[in-house]
Amino acid sequence: MAYEHINVAEESGITTITLNRPEKLNALAGHMRRDLAEALEAAGSDRNVHVVVITGAGRAFCAGGDIRAMAELIEKEDADEFSRLLGSARRVITAIRQMTKPVVASIGGPASGAGFNLALACDLRIASSDATFSQSFVKVGLHPDWGGTYFLPRLVTPNKACELFFLGETIDANEALRLGLINYIVEPAELETETRKLAERLRAAPAISVAAAKQSVYMSQTAEMEDMLRFETEAQLRCFESEDGREGVRAFLEKREPKFTGR
Repeated sequence: MAYEHINVAEESGITTITLNRPEKLNALAGHMRRDLAEALEAAGSDRNVHVVVITGAGRAFCAGGDIRAMAELIEKEDADEFSRLLGSARRVITAIRQMTKPVVASIGGPASGAGFNLALACDLRIASSDATFSQSFVKVGLHPDWGGTYFLPRLVTPNKACELFFLGETIDANEALRLGLINYIVEPAELETETRKLAERLRAAPAISVAAAKQSVYMSQTAEMEDMLRFETEAQLRCFESEDGREGVRAFLEKREPKFTGR
């Protein structure tokens, strides 16, 4: 399906979704939120897709919401349309977290406001050394959205989350790595290649195991220990009974690399 400012490309089980409004640093406007949600939902339900990558065209990941578009809504006092946009953003975050496949954010240049929080919603984050991050909402008198108030306080200490939200200051990739907000830093020229390598490693992993691990990681943020022990037992039995589980054990004993099929 073709979208105006979202490009979707699938190759060998890896779907790359690119925010494609580079002249505006991929700032979100028009139907971009809805289209991104639809693209993610489609990838999540496609049995041929094993990994999803979200990235931005040009010199930015995503500069957040388009402030000019927001200004027009404020001028019109169009709270209904603004609420619709917020609903589309919720669809995006929900699609990322509910799909069983790993989702990788590939971040080059600025990731600000909604762009920062879109990246935080992903399971893994790889960034170029020129990437920057900002909870810039406070600078325009707005509240963090796109799940930022859920993700950030779970990744950093409460006082650091308050600092980032209250001041809206920009941090660089090294600081983001130190805080645990990203997983990897690479040189800008290597971002696409290294992202592909990471996606290929994820594609080669046993899908049932990865899907269960993803569910357990996010479930553990609200579940009690007994709930997690119960889920671990159920998930481990699913893996034990899977073809990939049998292949993994055989390969280990035979001292060879396993060939997982996702079954």
